[in-house]
Amino acid sequence: MELQRHQYWMNQALIMGQKGGNQGEIPVGVVIVDDNNNLMASAHNCKETDQDCTAHAEIIAIRQACKNLGSWRLNHCTLYVTLEPCMMCAGAIINSRLKTLVYGVDDFKTGAIRTVMNLPDSFASNHHLQVFAGIQESPCRELLQTWFKNNLQRKS
Repeated sequence: MELQRHQYWMNQALIMGQKGGNQGEIPVGVVIVDDNNNLMASAHNCKETDQDCTAHAEIIAIRQACKNLGSWRLNHCTLYVTLEPCMMCAGAIINSRLKTLVYGVDDFKTGAIRTVMNLPDSFASNHHLQVFAGIQESPCRELLQTWFKNNLQRKS
């Protein structure tokens, strides 16, 4: 049952990632849900659109969820993201006290959850974060690879 829940919400994150990709953004999508399976926030990257280096999907979604819940503590929420979060986003995830992080594909360039570094389990983390990786890994990887292939072909 838990796996089905994770797959369902990761599919929603993939939809958000595709939406961002269609707008010229790197196609990373996020949804945040509470323990009752209610959608609290959804977002995609907006760095190019907003010309804001902090406009990562995770940051935007965390801000939305905090506003919707009226609290900066998201300790009863799960964040689903198509790509392993970077250092900035991992810090925001830890600081928002999210209960669980579920991500699709590892990021061997900037991943700060398990690949390049492991912020949640480091001495710098003041919060225990439950992490599930590899949920809908193939579609998440395909979305990113297709976008980068098409984006690079346009630039050539």
